[in-house]
Amino acid sequence: MSRVTRGFKARRRRNKVLKMAKGYRGGKHRLYRTVTEAVDRALCFAYRDRRTKKRNFRNLWITRIAAAAKMNGTSYSRLINGMKKAGIDLDRKVLSNLAIVDPKAFSEVVKAAGVSS
Repeated sequence: MSRVTRGFKARRRRNKVLKMAKGYRGGKHRLYRTVTEAVDRALCFAYRDRRTKKRNFRNLWITRIAAAAKMNGTSYSRLINGMKKAGIDLDRKVLSNLAIVDPKAFSEVVKAAGVSS
């Protein structure tokens, strides 16, 4: 009686994981046991950071809007509050892009929000 090596199914499963570890350094792309640890870890970080990326971008947009608001003589919180009261529905991504690409249009939004000094 000979032992069962599980044939091509096991090889296919291992190759799938090895392929995911392409570009890793040292044994992390070559040794199956190490590869599985490295790939599992990488997948956890990828899952976590897809959510973190959204937070980081929102933070960046708010920082840009705050800087542009300061240049127009108001604060970020006053601007957002004024926009809500005036019924201006621009999200932070669009507002940030407007502040960078078209500062004059951003100034108009600030005036429309009724918060410029």
